[in-house]
Amino acid sequence: MEGLAMLRQLIGQLQELVEVYGSHPHYHLQQHHHLHLQPSLQFQLPLLNHHSQQQHQQHQHPRWCPINVDEGSPDDYYSFMMAAGKSGSLKMLEPCKPPPTKRSRKERTRGKSSGTTNTTEPMEQHIWKDFPEDLYEAVIARLPIATFFRFRTVCRKWNSLLDSESFSQHCAEVPQATPWFYTITHENVNSGAMYDPSLKKWHHPTISSLPTKLIVLPVASAGGLVCFLDIGNRNFYVCNPLNQSFKELPARSVKVWSRVAVGMTLNGSSTSEGYKILWVGCDGEYEVYDSVRNSWIRPGIMPSSVKLPLSLNFRSQAVSIDDTLYFMRSDPEGIVSYDMVTGIWKQFIIPTPLHLTDHTLAECGGRIMLVGLLTKNAATCVCIWELQKMTLLWKEVDRMPNIWCLEFYGKHVRMTCLGNKGLLMLSLRSRQMNRLVTYNVSSGEWLKVPGCVVPHGRKRQWIACGTAFYPCLTAFSLTIRFITVGCKLSRPTCF
Repeated sequence: MEGLAMLRQLIGQLQELVEVYGSHPHYHLQQHHHLHLQPSLQFQLPLLNHHSQQQHQQHQHPRWCPINVDEGSPDDYYSFMMAAGKSGSLKMLEPCKPPPTKRSRKERTRGKSSGTTNTTEPMEQHIWKDFPEDLYEAVIARLPIATFFRFRTVCRKWNSLLDSESFSQHCAEVPQATPWFYTITHENVNSGAMYDPSLKKWHHPTISSLPTKLIVLPVASAGGLVCFLDIGNRNFYVCNPLNQSFKELPARSVKVWSRVAVGMTLNGSSTSEGYKILWVGCDGEYEVYDSVRNSWIRPGIMPSSVKLPLSLNFRSQAVSIDDTLYFMRSDPEGIVSYDMVTGIWKQFIIPTPLHLTDHTLAECGGRIMLVGLLTKNAATCVCIWELQKMTLLWKEVDRMPNIWCLEFYGKHVRMTCLGNKGLLMLSLRSRQMNRLVTYNVSSGEWLKVPGCVVPHGRKRQWIACGTAFYPCLTAFSLTIRFITVGCKLSRPTCF
């Protein structure tokens, strides 16, 4: 009975509010099956005015009706109030409020800034001073690359993380990220442009150690390091575009003035265990550079089972799977491979698909792939093949969407593959167009790449060549880690 008395008091207050403000709820009480409607009641809600009664007689939807509170149970009225609350038909009435006035932009900005300031909580010194060193290094190692370079400008201690052995170990435990692309543009051959596919953003690093009087091109990569070769095929350079680590390799023992194909592998899981670089010419001459010895060696001569000259496809970069490098050749059509551990050369005769041009090798998860332009009559399409290990034949596994290929119809299109490590970047160009697209071999996803524009510029750059590399903050071109002289806290130009 106590609950029933409270309910009576609530209805009485509601009646007073209705009488004061002249507003009527819009809940159809006759539709509630718990209520017992009778004409003689101790509590009755005010009746509608004469005009409202006429409207309800026409529509047969009376808004008010008497409620027998005495005969109903408290549970019945509780269920009624809950149902009304859920439906939004019965609401507590509030005094009329003036309409909101439009605030100026200055006031809105002030409100946002003040709200941001109030939500910021100061860091407690007694808590954070004992934060474990290895724990925050593990957290920082998992930051995005661009975020890390902004983060290290905070203090000298965080800036020196790149030289920390423990931080290098934490970085090695992080799963390999999506490869980036280091490219050279036609307009700026002495400076590179890096593309981050995760953020879909171009970065423009300044590698001051690279020679400015020579044109150097990226030809291979491994473990976060990029191998460069000058356009005269004389000097090799190794660099990490992220931390500016740089090394010029010693002169080769064999003077080769013709074009060479280049491949690069790691001695272990990271560059701290060293790396090897192989160059090979069409006449069968080749050498291997070992970063641990810091010298070029000639392991032997090309076996007679490999047909010379190699007729290497220089448009196709080498593919590295574990310790083996794979190069594409055109006569006879197929692949030649070299094991960097055993020093064994092998030759595989694999016919190329018909009507294929600008083809190049790629790899994904240990699989050897082939990407090229398939042209028939006036139609051109980018196709992907996978090498079948049992039959040594190419099997088509994917094609570029037809709606994209329509743009190539009737045009003389040329294609350059700028990266072949699971995520491919393809440069498609003709006199009327210049397109960059990426293809994820694992997911089969095709994406368009935003145009490369230099900072403070508007003109879209034409990509000449490039290579894919896995971004690694702690990869250094020297096997023995160098010590940074001084501590410059300014943010790198590319970030």
